[in-house]
Amino acid sequence: MTKQVNSAKKKLASLQRQLAAAQDQLQTICPTDPANPICAPLPATIFALTQQLSATGSQLAQLAGAQAQAKSGVTAADKQLEALAEQRTKSLQAQDKQQAIADAGKAAGEATADAVRLSDVANVKVVQAPASITRVNGIRAATISGSSEASDLGAMTTAITQGIATLDLPQGVTVRIGGVSQQQQESFAQLGLAMLVAVAVVYLIMVATFGSLLQPMILLVSVPFAATGALGLSLLTDTALGIPSMIGLLMLIGIVVTNAIVLIDLINQKRKAGANIEQSIAAGARLRVRPIVMTALATIFALVPMALGLTGGGVFISKPLAIVVIGGLVSSTLLTLILVPVLYDLLENWRQNRRIRREDRRAAREDRRVAREAAAEAPAAGTE
Repeated sequence: MTKQVNSAKKKLASLQRQLAAAQDQLQTICPTDPANPICAPLPATIFALTQQLSATGSQLAQLAGAQAQAKSGVTAADKQLEALAEQRTKSLQAQDKQQAIADAGKAAGEATADAVRLSDVANVKVVQAPASITRVNGIRAATISGSSEASDLGAMTTAITQGIATLDLPQGVTVRIGGVSQQQQESFAQLGLAMLVAVAVVYLIMVATFGSLLQPMILLVSVPFAATGALGLSLLTDTALGIPSMIGLLMLIGIVVTNAIVLIDLINQKRKAGANIEQSIAAGARLRVRPIVMTALATIFALVPMALGLTGGGVFISKPLAIVVIGGLVSSTLLTLILVPVLYDLLENWRQNRRIRREDRRAAREDRRVAREAAAEAPAAGTE
C-alpha cells in the first residue's frame, strides 16, 4: 500500500511540474503576443462515445467526472492534489491542449484499478465555440447593442427597423428591437391606457354633474381639438413625440375640459332661469369668453420659458411637455368658444324637437282614445 501511495505521489509531482511549466510559458508568451493561438480562451471540448459502455456505476461516474473536469479546465491531478491539501488551481490552457486533455483522460483512468480511461470510450477533439450561449424563451439569441446621440428615439428606431427590413436574413432568424426603444413603446401603451381611463372618469363625473348622457359628449369634443393643436405645434417646432409629450397630452384632458364645463354650466343656468336656447348660448358665451381666454393665456405665458428651453438641465423633459400643452391650449380654447356653443345648440334643438314630437304623438293618441270612447257611447245613447 505504501508503494502505491509513493508511486501516486511521484506521478502527481510530475504532473504538477508539467502544468507549472506550461503556465510559466503562457505567462511569458501571452503578455507580449496576445494573438498567439495558445493564449486564446479555452474552446469547448466535445466528447463522442465510440462504443456502448458496459461498466459499473463507479466507472460511469468517474467518466462523467473526467468529462466535466476537462470542460471546466480542471484536471484530475488537481482533484488529487486538493485531496492531499495542496490547493493549487490548474488550467488546461497548456501549449498543447490536445495533450492536456489526453493527460486528463489518462489520469482519470489511473485513479482506481477498475477505472475506464476516457480515451478508450470516447473521441475527444477541440473546436472553436462561443464562450457563452444566451437563450430567450428557450430560443438561442444574440444581442447587438449600440447607442445614438440623436434625441429623437422614435425616428432612430424607425430608421433601424427600415434597415433591418432590407436584410436577407436566413430562414428561422427573427429580429426584435429592445432596450430603450422597447421601454418607450411599453410606456406609450401605458400612457395611452391612462388617457382612456382619464377620459372615462371625466365623462362619468360630468354625467353625475349635468344629469345627462349627451351633454358630456359635447365637452369631450374639446379633447381631440387639444390633441390637434399639440401635435401641430410639435411638428412646427420639430419636437419629437416622447414620454414628456404624452404626459402633456394627459394633462390637457383635464385642462381643456374645464373651459368647456365653465361655458356649458352657465348656459344651463340661463336656460333654467327661463331663457330659450339661443339666448342662453349668447349670454353664456359673452360672459365666459373673457375668463376662459385669460385662464388659457396665463397658462401659456407661464409655460413659455419651459418651451424655450430656459429651465436648465431638465430641458429634454420640460420643453416637449410645455410645447404640447401650449399647442393644445391654443387650439382647444379657440375651438371651444366656437364649436361647443354650436354643438350645444344642435343637440338641444334636436332634443327639444324630439320632445315636442313625442308630446304631439302622445296628444294624438289621447285624441284617438277619446274619439273611440265617444263613438262607443253614441249607439248606447241612441238606443235609450
